[in-house]
Amino acid sequence: MNELFRLVLWVIVLAITLIGFFLVLGVLFPTQLGKTRTALQSMPGRAFLLGLVNFAFFGLIDFFLFFLTDAGAGRVTGVLRGILFFPALIILALLAITLSMGLTSMSKMLGERILPDLSSLKQAIWGCVFLVLACAVPFVGWFLLLPYIGLMSIGAFLLSLFQRTTTTQ
Repeated sequence: MNELFRLVLWVIVLAITLIGFFLVLGVLFPTQLGKTRTALQSMPGRAFLLGLVNFAFFGLIDFFLFFLTDAGAGRVTGVLRGILFFPALIILALLAITLSMGLTSMSKMLGERILPDLSSLKQAIWGCVFLVLACAVPFVGWFLLLPYIGLMSIGAFLLSLFQRTTTTQ
């Protein structure tokens, strides 16, 4: 029973911190998140495939670099270890940034679709809550929904980087 209480507490804390994080990202990057949300809505399949390919490619490179710089194994030492560790951290940070921006747009889109008559702030909050609760479902949420949403979010953000903005004249 103690384990279940601890798990529920972690989900609540995660939801609260993600709500704050997603709201701040929404305020700081509204244009980019709007483009990402457009990519999510118009090209979900392409976004998933692009996210899968990029995550697999950069994830393998990152894994290999961290594997080489593992301190316990002693594979690479000295200056070379620092030279390999720095790009590994940069790749990991870039993957985290793309995932964060994509998930922010995903939660906003979920809030808009599920509760269309609420204010934008309430939509973002409830979208994040629904996203956390759906991904907290044992097995299906952990191993199917979360990777699918994560990969689609990464791909949508990457698609939004190359999206042209149309201007009206």
